[in-house]
Amino acid sequence: MADFNPVIPLATNPVLPGEPKKRGGLDFRVYQDLKTGIHRDLLNKIDVEKVATVRDDRTRRQVFVVIQELVANLKMPLSGPERERLSLEVLDEVFGLGPLEPLLQDPTITDILVTGAKEVYVERGGQLEETRIMFKDDAHLMHIIDKIVSAIGRRVDESSPMVDARLADGSRVNVIIPPLSIDGPHMSIRRFGHIPITEDDLLANQTLTQPMLTLLKGAVQSRLNIVVSGGTGAGKTTFLNVLSGYISEKERIVTIEDSAELQLKQRHVVRLECRPANVEGKGAVHQRQLVINSLRMRPNRIIIGEVRGEEALDMLQAMNTGHDGSLTTIHANSPRDAIARMETMAMMANLNLPEKAVRKQIASAVTLVLQVSRFADGTRRLTHISEITGMEDDVVSMQDVFVFEKQGVSPEGRTLGAFTATGIRPKFSEKLQASGITLPSNMFEQTTRLWN
Repeated sequence: MADFNPVIPLATNPVLPGEPKKRGGLDFRVYQDLKTGIHRDLLNKIDVEKVATVRDDRTRRQVFVVIQELVANLKMPLSGPERERLSLEVLDEVFGLGPLEPLLQDPTITDILVTGAKEVYVERGGQLEETRIMFKDDAHLMHIIDKIVSAIGRRVDESSPMVDARLADGSRVNVIIPPLSIDGPHMSIRRFGHIPITEDDLLANQTLTQPMLTLLKGAVQSRLNIVVSGGTGAGKTTFLNVLSGYISEKERIVTIEDSAELQLKQRHVVRLECRPANVEGKGAVHQRQLVINSLRMRPNRIIIGEVRGEEALDMLQAMNTGHDGSLTTIHANSPRDAIARMETMAMMANLNLPEKAVRKQIASAVTLVLQVSRFADGTRRLTHISEITGMEDDVVSMQDVFVFEKQGVSPEGRTLGAFTATGIRPKFSEKLQASGITLPSNMFEQTTRLWN
């Protein structure tokens, strides 16, 4: 027991319709009743509420020994491995998040989606699959939800049926319960790896090519303003993390996020996070307030995790007033859509600015729009590196430097396509050269590289 670090094996096979869900050789309901009984007996032996707040391994080992004794006294036909598993699951109910613990221990899982007490789905490699994980009932699920939200001083009930929270490992949690959700409580957990994705991982996963990466590295180092665009789960934040790694250690970075997700490697980083309203509906701090405040903090770089509202105008103002080299992400389906969304969000600030003035701000502030997309097979690709070149009449003009052209689907379901240099030499290449960054002379020649 000296090296106590239990890992519960996860049953990953999808459950077929009509297939009974069991634990060991017992019916699921009988198994859950066993766990409930052991937990009740445990309450008579130790102060569970007090013990659960203690995080050291010594306390966990002591509680585990007590649980093993209670399981050993059960008059049920359980094998040794089944008794061990039962003991570990009861331990997770005390110290962890119960049935979710084995999922949280699996590094291959990127999303955990709890659709009521009886259905839990996970995402691996961009694909959804159902697990055998279940809760006893809605009350059991609500108990786990309460453990999550109470840890950060929040609450969820009928008067406040929606809540955003964060686990100790940084995973983002969204909860919605009745009366807003009709079929019981629902919980979504977006997980973030402990080991950040690197540029080598992007190349190995065929997210982009080496020439594209070389160009983006130079763009960050020469302090161009960059917007990463994409849909939900496309990998915008992951890509932003990689780009931020090219910022010099000598620069002061201020990050602003609705929910902290960025994993910057530099030491001189000031991390700011929005604050939701309290129970009385007061005390909320929004992204716009943090963006305005960050300008007074002497930043060399401002990184906004995601622009989603009126703070877009303040971000553009910052980019146009000496805070170059800023990075952010935005939800959009294409680089042109990203420009339109920035325009719409900037006008949400209600300053009665004409559309043309906002477009001029965008054309002057943003140099690159990077479009990342997730395809049906779960792969993520950088589909566009687009440069904003200025204004033509009342329209923001853009040109693609690199694109990914989808060419079909293989018999195995893999997306086939090619990364292509369009043959256009971007205008910002002169700024890169002025910053001492030399690019290969043939980088922008029209070429095609197939990926499958």
